Amino acid sequence: MKKISAILLLVCLILPAITFAQSFPEGTFPNEHNLDGMQWPRIDAQGNTYFRVYAPHAKQVQISFRGPMTREADGYWTYVSPEPEAVGFHYYQLIIDSVNVADPATKSYYGMSRWVSAIEIPEGLPYDKTQNVPHGDIRMKKYWSEMTQSWRMCYVYTPPLYDQESDRRYPVLYLQHGGGEDETGWVFQGRMGNIMDNLIAEGKAVPMIVVMDRGYAALPGTNQTPRFDNPGMNAFLAGVQAPEGNPEARPAAPSRFFSIFPELLVKEIVPMIDASFRTKTDLESRAMAGLSMGGMHTFQAVMPNLDKFAYLGGFSGGAGSVKQIDQLYDGIFTNPEKFNQQVKLMFLSIGSKERPERVKAFASALQAKGLQNVVYYESEGSAHEWLTWRRSLREFAPLLFK
Repeated sequence: MKKISAILLLVCLILPAITFAQSFPEGTFPNEHNLDGMQWPRIDAQGNTYFRVYAPHAKQVQISFRGPMTREADGYWTYVSPEPEAVGFHYYQLIIDSVNVADPATKSYYGMSRWVSAIEIPEGLPYDKTQNVPHGDIRMKKYWSEMTQSWRMCYVYTPPLYDQESDRRYPVLYLQHGGGEDETGWVFQGRMGNIMDNLIAEGKAVPMIVVMDRGYAALPGTNQTPRFDNPGMNAFLAGVQAPEGNPEARPAAPSRFFSIFPELLVKEIVPMIDASFRTKTDLESRAMAGLSMGGMHTFQAVMPNLDKFAYLGGFSGGAGSVKQIDQLYDGIFTNPEKFNQQVKLMFLSIGSKERPERVKAFASALQAKGLQNVVYYESEGSAHEWLTWRRSLREFAPLLFK
């Protein structure tokens, strides 16, 4: 009798799994950001997406940026994209009876100013994947900020052999996230560690330390961050535009653009990193780059401090207005000799689907003025999203510290 009961129990466990497996749409595979063992959402080779969520008591379920789901008789809600989605990493949320939640079947990422889910349409290239090469470490570093009177934290990538080669010093790249994201963005969504490991292993990039900090900072006791009282900066901001056709990539709130973070980075973060890690401290061994809001922070931090940085990059952010170009940063763009002497690289990148004309025109205007080391990169087929920024890092890092 016990033997029969055990067999029945085994059958009860196996049959649902078989039935569930047979219900998968043909030619689909699990989203790479699913939790271990979770089969939904799914993707096919053409980039179509398939969602399935169990919410038997819900009256309405939607997927942000996509639309309403269809209720099935078994309590599940389903959605199939009407056409293939763009290649790359995309945030989303479930909206269950007007409540926005992360999908419980996926990992969560900090984006859109909250913890949300993600689905990825594979690009099919290895540059941002974990490969059989020497790997660096990503460390959490806590520090006290006198300016904000608070404890802060950053992530620090140290290249392969950092601990073994204890006498070696390294150049530093300060790499910033965008609005609505935080210091975890480049670590997880951006796959910075994989990209750097692979570039270093291929000999395309020199080994370097990469610092990723939280781009929000305010003076003690204030909720609003101060605005710049700088005509050059105001002219810079006049050229900032929202990305086109991608509601999940709205620019950060204006107050965040005026964070004291650029000043904090120069006055506190750089000295803290130099004291905590084996860095090279000359200006030609220091670079900064960022995406979107982080690109703006990069220009705000680097351009007034060209005695401390020689390289900078703006990924989908940082380029100013061509109309105001002569007023930016004390008129440095009108002095090619000074610019060429101080700036080893100004890298401007953007996706081809996020209105690249402004950034391309700005880069062309700089080059036409005789400014050397201005590099423009356009990510084909991508918008204001992590695929653009992963590709930008892949192109930017090999140009540093050579």
